[in-house]
Amino acid sequence: MLLAGKRILLGVTGSISAYKSALLVRLLIKAGAEVQVIMTASAQQFITPLTLATLSKRPVFSTFVNTASDRPGDGSWNNHVDLGLWADVFVIAPASAHTLARCATGFCDDLLSAVYLSARCPVFFAPAMDVDMYSHPSTIDNLRRLESFGNHIIRAEHGELASGLVGEGRLAEPETIVQVLTDYWTSKLEREPVNPGILSGKRVLITAGPTQEPIDPVRYISNHSTGKMGYAIANAFAAAGAQVTLVSGPTALPLPSPDIKRIDVRSAQEMFEATESEFSMAHIIVLSAAVADYTPAHPADRKIKKKEAVFSLELTKTTDIAATLGKRKQAGQLLMGFALETDNEQENALKKLYAKNLDWIVLNSLRDSGAGFGHDTNKITVIDKDEQTHEFPLKSKDEVALDLVMLVVKSL
Repeated sequence: MLLAGKRILLGVTGSISAYKSALLVRLLIKAGAEVQVIMTASAQQFITPLTLATLSKRPVFSTFVNTASDRPGDGSWNNHVDLGLWADVFVIAPASAHTLARCATGFCDDLLSAVYLSARCPVFFAPAMDVDMYSHPSTIDNLRRLESFGNHIIRAEHGELASGLVGEGRLAEPETIVQVLTDYWTSKLEREPVNPGILSGKRVLITAGPTQEPIDPVRYISNHSTGKMGYAIANAFAAAGAQVTLVSGPTALPLPSPDIKRIDVRSAQEMFEATESEFSMAHIIVLSAAVADYTPAHPADRKIKKKEAVFSLELTKTTDIAATLGKRKQAGQLLMGFALETDNEQENALKKLYAKNLDWIVLNSLRDSGAGFGHDTNKITVIDKDEQTHEFPLKSKDEVALDLVMLVVKSL
């Protein structure tokens, strides 16, 4: 889910293969990206703006100024500079021979070419044209020129073309384009990781996953946590050179790194005891586990049979791990907690920040699509003890983990 939360500009130009842009938009949206479509005038002869606007859930831009037919009553300006700055990546697919020539020479006569010249993000061209046009020396020279500017070329594929000829020139399939973008961000993470030695010598204690509070030998109280966020955080700290201990509730996840010491627990009490025993040795503590607030007061030692129409269960409070450790925190220790809220999010998070003596509170809202339990993505807001707020867009949990590690590194 490396495309989750990414802002993608999609430029669609005049080619019969423009019909594939509908599937491309759908795949990008499904991957969690935000997609803004820009069309040339000739592209609209092959696929309608309405189709792409419906799929992207955003109005399609094609001119510098919106006319009454674009948006009734709206004469607003589509700022090419803002669009170029907004995007994390600009993909031009299909890229016609005409568009390749314009961009290669800096000819700027429409919104798409103006956005290209303004873009500070990576740009990917996916050419599409007939075989002889694609193999023409001028097209080859334009592609080489665009590559020399630092742009990326998604090569056309071999196959039957609209003309009936067979050869190179077919637009890369939408699935291929999505994979190219995914591979780009994967390699980007590999090229630009957190300095592997930056936290060398630091001991990090992390809790992850749910707890299970036994009712009887076969039943328990739990929650929907999968542990994905905590495991990603453990992996990110280990990659930065830290000595990581992961206290994990029940989860199906494998150990994220062989360098991580994992302590498996089940109940909230077991998680507290394991965390408490490691706490004094840790420099950084990240409490991302979803620990039960209550546990059955008298769990049965045998399976409870279904008899009564109404069954009551007496619950008692569990130990508040964050609050307990916050009281014991020593100078030089840093404590990060998590808050999953459904309403009054920031107010409730601030209360936890101070009540539990945290250095950071990481806020999730279940009202944010793609965030919270069970997703490969997360959207967080981090508030530090000075009440500075750090907001992040929807990202993969691996990327969120890197953001949290960088906040810790900056504080050190």
